[in-house]
Amino acid sequence: MDQELEQLARKLGEQLAAKGLVMTTAESCTGGWVAKALTDIAGSSGCFDRGFITYSNEAKQEMLGVSEDTLERHGAVSEETVREMTQGALDNSQANVAVSISGIAGPGGGTSEKPVGTVCLAWGRDNGELVIGTYSFKGDRDQVRRQAVITALNGVLKIID
Repeated sequence: MDQELEQLARKLGEQLAAKGLVMTTAESCTGGWVAKALTDIAGSSGCFDRGFITYSNEAKQEMLGVSEDTLERHGAVSEETVREMTQGALDNSQANVAVSISGIAGPGGGTSEKPVGTVCLAWGRDNGELVIGTYSFKGDRDQVRRQAVITALNGVLKIID
């Protein structure tokens, strides 16, 4: 893991542990990278419960309870979908903090409305707090995914502060 990601994951793990919080992830375009970053840190089992890799729409529905209507009306890469992914991750885990990610990492798959690099993220707490954002990341597939992971980790730090 690169040094920036390692430092960020270590800081997040320390903050989660200090606050007695446990985290879960619901990832699509990042394929579990957020969960990997956290679990690369020794001792993370005390602050990380589980990760859901829901790459397909079916997985989003089956594992997280994302509604078919939401996916049809708004698409997998939408704030509505990541909202439901976050709630589903909280509902189906022992965690009290969640982050979800769905995006178009490229090189294909983009449209004029949602070009390559479009990534939606949501951060939620079991107390009902929810933050959602849509980002436009630049670069190749790996760069888009890495930026999404960094944004996800930083967003968790903000929501638990």
